[in-house]
Amino acid sequence: MIEVKNLSHSFNLGKKERKRVVPVLHTINLQVKKGEIVAIVGRSGSGKSTLLNLISGYMKPVKGEIIINGTNVTHFSEGQWADFRLMHLGFIFQSFQLIQSMTAYENIELPLVLKGANEQERKQQTEAMLKKVGLEEYGGHYPSELSGGQQQRVSIARALVVNPPIILADEPTGSLDSENEQSLLTFIQELNQELGITFLIITHDEEVASIAHRKIEIKDGSLLEGRVFHEIQG
Repeated sequence: MIEVKNLSHSFNLGKKERKRVVPVLHTINLQVKKGEIVAIVGRSGSGKSTLLNLISGYMKPVKGEIIINGTNVTHFSEGQWADFRLMHLGFIFQSFQLIQSMTAYENIELPLVLKGANEQERKQQTEAMLKKVGLEEYGGHYPSELSGGQQQRVSIARALVVNPPIILADEPTGSLDSENEQSLLTFIQELNQELGITFLIITHDEEVASIAHRKIEIKDGSLLEGRVFHEIQG
């Protein structure tokens, strides 16, 4: 589902004569198979967020290739990436990234609007997602009226509403208390088992990494394969 080949990246810091190149990722090779939960763990500054931004198309790599769901996306334009993300990728963020002026219902519905779904289809799928995440009574609430756990569930419903085969999660429990964290991790496992969704999770939290089939450490811009936690069934 995700294949990264010989991926390297660096940042240019400073201006003109003071410009210096700072390497961030070094010849990254990574494969995430269909139906896997893979956790990439590492300290702050290790390169894990840069890797996620490259895989999701928000940054362009200096060197290497990225193939997602059979499509080489390495040289996609911003427009191509926008269309591709809408069809193939869902996102869960630490800060939820909900639009504060929109209700929970409207936040979840937004990807369907962008996709061009008709009103009846949007209503049916949005209501189904609210029910799936246990928030059918909160569709009319704004993010500021929801708890952190509820906001994260809205963001998950928004990620799921277009039925993506892959979900990318960036520190998904970072803003949650321990009870809501465990609830979210259980929900991710259920989505993986019931719907076969592939998850790539960036985290520094070993509790989060413990639900993964594979844990991969990133250190100083290089990947170190960890042990297998669970065998994938089927």
